[in-house]
Amino acid sequence: MGASGVALGAFGAHGLKGRLGAALPIWETAVQYHLVHALFCLVIALALRAGAPAALRPAAFLALVGILLFSGSLYALALGGPRWLGPITPLGGLAFLLAWGLLLVQGLRS
Repeated sequence: MGASGVALGAFGAHGLKGRLGAALPIWETAVQYHLVHALFCLVIALALRAGAPAALRPAAFLALVGILLFSGSLYALALGGPRWLGPITPLGGLAFLLAWGLLLVQGLRS
């Protein structure tokens, strides 16, 4: 996930710079959330490897779903995708919020 975030960031900054125009901030937002939640998944994976409860796994899954829905829909919209993708973005945001919420609950339990 981290590598794909970096690749898409570079692609947007260099390969699509002239094409995105006013949509460049949308692309940049997608990349930012993509990379933050790739790190979230890495931290969860490292915590699980160090013996954290398996109950953290759904948080990582939700973060991945969030990347696909939130960032994926923004990438598509920035490239001129259909407008019906707009309502998909908040579903990804909800997945991010649920992931962070699960992390909070597990943190409070431990």
